[in-house]
Amino acid sequence: MTIFQESPDAPLTDAQIRQLVQKALAVLDVAGRRVLAIIPDHTRSGPTGTFFRAIADALLGRAASVDFLIALGTHPPLSEERIHALLGLSAEERAGRYGQVRVFNHQWDRPEALTQVGTLSRARIEELSRGRLSIEVPVRVNRLLLDYDHVLIVGPIFPHEVVGFSGGHKYLFPGIGAPEVINFTHWLGALMTNPLINGTRETPVREAIEAAAELVPGSRSLIGYVVAGDGVVGLFAGDVREAWRAATELSARVNIRYVDKPYRTVLACAPAMYDDIWTAGKCMYKMEPAVADGGTLIIYAPHITEVSYSHGRVIDEVGYHVRDFFLRQWDAYKHYPWGVLAHSTHVKGVGTFDNGREQPRVNVVLATRIGPERCQKINLGYMKPDTIDPNAYMNRQDEGILHVAKAGEILYRLRDMRCFERYG
Repeated sequence: MTIFQESPDAPLTDAQIRQLVQKALAVLDVAGRRVLAIIPDHTRSGPTGTFFRAIADALLGRAASVDFLIALGTHPPLSEERIHALLGLSAEERAGRYGQVRVFNHQWDRPEALTQVGTLSRARIEELSRGRLSIEVPVRVNRLLLDYDHVLIVGPIFPHEVVGFSGGHKYLFPGIGAPEVINFTHWLGALMTNPLINGTRETPVREAIEAAAELVPGSRSLIGYVVAGDGVVGLFAGDVREAWRAATELSARVNIRYVDKPYRTVLACAPAMYDDIWTAGKCMYKMEPAVADGGTLIIYAPHITEVSYSHGRVIDEVGYHVRDFFLRQWDAYKHYPWGVLAHSTHVKGVGTFDNGREQPRVNVVLATRIGPERCQKINLGYMKPDTIDPNAYMNRQDEGILHVAKAGEILYRLRDMRCFERYG
């Protein structure tokens, strides 16, 4: 049974969220059982702290234990201070009411923190990828999952560049998965290209994630929610796949904006929750379909000083390129982490690579604290952020100029996307 409430015109109050969470968890048999809730990190919008309190308050005293695991993917671990900020808790609350609740960071790069639950065979990968890839993928996941009787996946559902829509079992892979599955799924998404996959519910990457999730033992359920602006406008709880699918329908309505004509210049302002280009690249992912051929997208983020805290060294070596740059020179790049190559192509966008000449469709420019020399090294444009007045880009849509105040979550699409099919 899926418990849900939609409120697209007015955000749910904290009291409504708590009531819905309590209702959803009341039907779970958790008496004497250990429960692990998987939650997002700070790079996802939504009241994570509200859900933390609602879940902990509903389960403490019923379940044998209630713990939380932050689905970092390959993001850096959060300090205790940042965990407290994410959950909206004071140090006193962590030591008092919620002192018995443990909060863990996922450790994607620590073999001892992972366990193998199965393998996706070569034949299965060929089937899932529609013949694009022919590899065998071991399925490893955070070993903490095996210590609990029930896993509760909690997080927002947005359009997503790799899988189509985020949420659901994506919190297992890549959320708490190992590099092999992360690299496979991200590169598969890159092969299909961001414009053709972003905002599409059923995709080969989603099929691959569900296939990997089938190998993970134990019972699971979902509390998925849809965010619009600063509030939750829908909450869906129950079976992971059913609740996720219902949530994507609302997310598609409130988190995708359609335009009739592309823009030649887009100023995409990255919110503070993105602290490197690895995460702020979402400004390009969500805006790419709405930028005209030969147009410019500026990632405006004066607060960002680093390309990637986890993968900066590799990105410095490979740079940002269109997909075919790598495919036409695969022997030179196939040994790099495929997830990094996927990120590279998603930020650079679709384009061509013919006769040794790379031609991206969009000119991507960084207006951050990353200097011009490094921007040139990684093959992105540069603008000094202090020279930009965001107000100068506002209210100029009729001129082909778009200002996006909080880029990275709302997907902009053309009403007619057929022009991107040649890149797929």
